[in-house]
Amino acid sequence: MYFIQETDKPNFLFKAFNIIKLKEDKIILPIDGEKIKSQKAEKLAKKTKKIFDKTNSNKVILSKKIKNNEIYKNYLYTYNLNIVEGKKLFEILSNKIIEYVVQKKKMKKEEIYIAILINNLTEDILENIKIIAKEYKRVNIITNHIRQFKKIEDKLLEEDGILIYVTNNKKKGLSRSHIILNVDFPSELVNEYQIYEEAILINIRGNIKINKKRFNGIIINDYKIEFNNFNEEDYEKKDKYDQKDVYEAQMNLRQPFKYKDILIKKDNVKIIEITGNKTKI
Repeated sequence: MYFIQETDKPNFLFKAFNIIKLKEDKIILPIDGEKIKSQKAEKLAKKTKKIFDKTNSNKVILSKKIKNNEIYKNYLYTYNLNIVEGKKLFEILSNKIIEYVVQKKKMKKEEIYIAILINNLTEDILENIKIIAKEYKRVNIITNHIRQFKKIEDKLLEEDGILIYVTNNKKKGLSRSHIILNVDFPSELVNEYQIYEEAILINIRGNIKINKKRFNGIIINDYKIEFNNFNEEDYEKKDKYDQKDVYEAQMNLRQPFKYKDILIKKDNVKIIEITGNKTKI
């Protein structure tokens, strides 16, 4: 795995000839974070790829400033590099994201309706559904795979005493939901539903735009965390990189949810900010 970042003081020659520096696990581009044109982005991306061609890794973390260079980032995607952006950790932390929203917005748990938009179930999301359904008594699963989730609905009630409601009703499914956790619905599908005007929509895997004129809610697409076991010897990374990306990259995502949850508690992972379409929470 490599960290890709800008340089604080670009050397004129390095900048002119697109010379990349490699320092331990850091790839340092000859830019200071400014937007770069397509031709320069392509040259830097090709040189970046050559570094990865000499390793067995394709995982990369981009600094906060390099993330904003969409052209360069898209070239990295075309080279099949795995850019860590905290999306998988978002899924693992989804129950804590909801808890953070409820606390910051001073909502009453007993009055909250929560909807979870999902078609493809993972273990991480299933365990989060269990946690959410224990904390909040009004939880709907909105899905196109009714049969699959009806079986899960019955199993949760029988084995864990957890009550959820599975539906795909486009008029009523989201009409009363104060918080909507969108796991994998695309924009066009979400917009087919009647949505509560003041809903808080939390998107795990991608950006969503609500096209309804009367919608005045908050759309959450990003978040920030802090945690305890950051490498104290490298404060540069702590400042230049999103901690959620660093934490996800060092986590073993293949291990069962319960072990990831234990690690998260041990490292005292905390949500410190959520970014919405209108505001930060």
